[in-house]
Amino acid sequence: MLPDELFDVSSEIVLVTGVSGQLGGEYAKTFLQRGACVVGLDLRPSSFIQTLIADYPDNFFFSGVDVTDKATLQRSLADTVNHFGTPTVLINNAAIDSPPSAPPEENGPFEDYPEDSWDRVMDVNLKGVYLCCQVFGAAMANAAKGSIINVASIYGVVAPDQSLYEYRRQRGETFYKPVAYSVSKSGIFNMTRYLAVYWAKKNVRVNTLTIAGVFNNQERTFLDVYCGRIPVGRMANADEYNGSVLFLASPASGYMTGANLIIDGGWTAI
Repeated sequence: MLPDELFDVSSEIVLVTGVSGQLGGEYAKTFLQRGACVVGLDLRPSSFIQTLIADYPDNFFFSGVDVTDKATLQRSLADTVNHFGTPTVLINNAAIDSPPSAPPEENGPFEDYPEDSWDRVMDVNLKGVYLCCQVFGAAMANAAKGSIINVASIYGVVAPDQSLYEYRRQRGETFYKPVAYSVSKSGIFNMTRYLAVYWAKKNVRVNTLTIAGVFNNQERTFLDVYCGRIPVGRMANADEYNGSVLFLASPASGYMTGANLIIDGGWTAI
């Protein structure tokens, strides 16, 4: 197989959840630039997604869905089949976390972490992946062709380094990286393994992509501390995970399933 064939995704029909987010838009653009048909899934389109709609009218459409609502996902599958055919690639990218600006109780001590915050994060980050795999993965299995890429996080592999936020506590804030995001992302690994084995004979590959933090104009003090902790000395740029999703979707990873591809600048090597 020639190099251009090895990474050819021009015949793929790709679903990207959380497409309006920083990384989701990058993934969508990457596949569109290589000739694939892409369906972007999110609650609403961002301005960047509006640009993709205008630039790729024949190869891209946006589908408004809630990944925690199976009925909207089923409607999205029907729309995808009508537009392009049965999907062949699913990137489960949608996820939420408690941002640094969240209410104090969400970023406070574990002992006080709100139950409704736990439920909300678990619903999107874990139940959402489960439902998307159930709806779209089943269609792939019925067609005997597919690649599912479940996006996880270094904080699903190792515990959050709470010392990164010591500078906030020193200036009088009560701040800890919350528990729900880490637990939800760790659950991705065994869902991936389960489905990889379950659908192995159906020619549906299921792999995890584990990523580290992405630069997004974070405050300078946090960047200094974070980048001092990561071996390569910086956060990832938004486009630096594009190669990994192309690899996992393409013939280049044809014998790879149930695996965890870690792209983290060396974070988990320490």
